[in-house]
Amino acid sequence: MKLRYTLTGLLLLHFLVSFPQKNPYSIDSILIDKIIKDGYELRLSDPDKTIRLGKKAFDIAEKGGYKYELAESSRIMGIGYYNIDKTDSSIVRYLYSLSLFKELGNIEGQAKVYNNIGNLYREVDYKTGLKYFEKSLKMAIQANLTELVAGIYLNIGIIYHRKELFAKAIQNFEKSLEIFKKNKNETGVILSLQNTGVVYYALKKISKSEELLTEANIRAKKNNLNKVVASINLTLSEIYIYKSDFAKAEAARDEGILYSRRAKNKKIENAYLSTSYELEKKRGNYKQALYYMREVYVADSSDFDNAKSEQLKLSEAQFKFLQKEKENQIIIERQKKNKILLIGAIAVSILAFIVIFLLVLIVKKKNHTNKQLQLLNEEISLQKENLNQINQNLEAIIDERTKDLKIKNRKLAEYSSHLSHQIRGPIATMKGLMILETENLIDQKEFIDEVSKCVNEIDDKIININDVLHNLQMPGLIPKPVDKESKS
Repeated sequence: MKLRYTLTGLLLLHFLVSFPQKNPYSIDSILIDKIIKDGYELRLSDPDKTIRLGKKAFDIAEKGGYKYELAESSRIMGIGYYNIDKTDSSIVRYLYSLSLFKELGNIEGQAKVYNNIGNLYREVDYKTGLKYFEKSLKMAIQANLTELVAGIYLNIGIIYHRKELFAKAIQNFEKSLEIFKKNKNETGVILSLQNTGVVYYALKKISKSEELLTEANIRAKKNNLNKVVASINLTLSEIYIYKSDFAKAEAARDEGILYSRRAKNKKIENAYLSTSYELEKKRGNYKQALYYMREVYVADSSDFDNAKSEQLKLSEAQFKFLQKEKENQIIIERQKKNKILLIGAIAVSILAFIVIFLLVLIVKKKNHTNKQLQLLNEEISLQKENLNQINQNLEAIIDERTKDLKIKNRKLAEYSSHLSHQIRGPIATMKGLMILETENLIDQKEFIDEVSKCVNEIDDKIININDVLHNLQMPGLIPKPVDKESKS
């Protein structure tokens, strides 16, 4: 019974320890999810706020110990840094997020991060970017993440556009547009229209390009997508310059510069220097064109250096993170081994405790049994002594009874031998008297007296026999002298 209570207690303790201490649907978790969602929606209109909201969500998740929310908030910060061209900060956040999603075994999170990392390489290393997109696409299709699949098709199409594989680019853009329309994802639809329009411009299908970009521009403004508007206006400006519609080109350029500044995207703003050069050159304003040309060369030189620097920073940041992750993995493996050893030690200790407890119970039970056996032995010994005493008494009684029986047997033997002599004499006398009475040879009174004497003599002999048989002190059947006078 005690052992059962002990095991029940251990199981209860294990249950209490293993029961989750944090509710995954707590108020903090819901708040973090809302902050992350708000930050993601602002990624194209106010990336700085996206970073701030991501940091806020990260701090709350870190205090609460919410690993999934930590990973997602880190990813959102990475997206914010990407949209202000801080790729080194972005890659660090993405890689940290990826490591957490791997620990959680979260396929959706991993697929999203691989897509985000692909975006970092999309402009500086097409091959590496495509590798990450293909990896993300495989996982997204496996997990049936249609929104992400559409986004990946869009990014793959952009790389094919950069590589001047326009047919493949349009094919991927059309795939993404179809999915975004089906899911009613307005931002996705706008980006698909924009990139398709850019490819058609590269193919010199000006009307089709202008139609798609104008539609995308209107929708982007309606949804406050500052970066997207700035990027769309860049291509629209080039279309208007191509058509020699300088007023529209200048308006589109100025509006694009305004939106690029709102989006705090220096890269797009610098791209408008080239647009300004082409515009002034087409106008015939060579002096102003020369000015913009110098600015373009300075910006291009800076952009080239920045691109190389970004590529180096990405590689360096990734290498450092992988090194750190490797070190962390070694530490984690050590901790796992230590944990296994600790669990083993605890298990052995518990088993040892149970064994000791069982041994103590067995010893106590054995001692109790021994005491009971000792008491039983003592009682049996006492009973044995009593039985021996009873046996001795019985033997004495048996000896006495045997002796009595021997005496009685002897007396009976004497009785048997004397019976015929002591009893038969008076009976023979009575028989003779009866004969005399029959033949009327004896007087009636004398007959009665003689018969009376015989009867008294028989009675005395019987009394004597009874006395001898019941009085063991008497030596035998010794006939008593009969006082005939008294009998008469």
